[in-house]
Amino acid sequence: MTDSNQQKSLVRANELTCIREDRILFDQLSFEINAGDIVQIEGPNGAGKTSLLRIIAGLSRPYAGEIQYIDTDINQCRDEFNEDLLYLGHLAGVKSELTADENLNFNLRLSGYDDFDSYDLLAKVNLGGFEEALAGHLSAGQHRRTALARLWHTNCRIWILDEPFTAIDKKGVEELEQLFIEHTQRGGCVIMTTHQDMSLITDDVLRKIKLDYRFV
Repeated sequence: MTDSNQQKSLVRANELTCIREDRILFDQLSFEINAGDIVQIEGPNGAGKTSLLRIIAGLSRPYAGEIQYIDTDINQCRDEFNEDLLYLGHLAGVKSELTADENLNFNLRLSGYDDFDSYDLLAKVNLGGFEEALAGHLSAGQHRRTALARLWHTNCRIWILDEPFTAIDKKGVEELEQLFIEHTQRGGCVIMTTHQDMSLITDDVLRKIKLDYRFV
């Protein structure tokens, strides 16, 4: 990977303002996220971290400002942007009436993938032996790992992850950190929120965007 490729801007925020009820969560917020970046959104509860992730992903609209994907407003290149985006919210999003294997198959096929070994992917998140277990019988951590398994089989460069380490043990966190590092080395980027301490992704490689709300 050349330095020029690593510095290619994938996402740009131009003067974003987000207002929720009586609060300005952030105002005229601008930043660029390049290929190779790991970015953590920081701030106290209620500061707008999830709101910002949803705006970047195109799931919510800002009060003002825009998100660009490779220099184009995402509203003008929605299909191309969505094909390059993997978004995981703070809820695992698994269906309790489906097995772990069925949940993973559903999500990957919905994203357009049909050539994968779901058992192998579930094994990567330590769910070997639980493939045919109903999600309704699994723990919160197993729900999270079921959702995260798709990260091991995606062509999307932009990963937007809301609290990806929730209910994950230390070994699982380190495995995810290593995956994030490898993903960015291949020209992707990771944009996330987390309250979890990280051991592999150190401050010298982690970029941070800090939010702090104020009253109108």
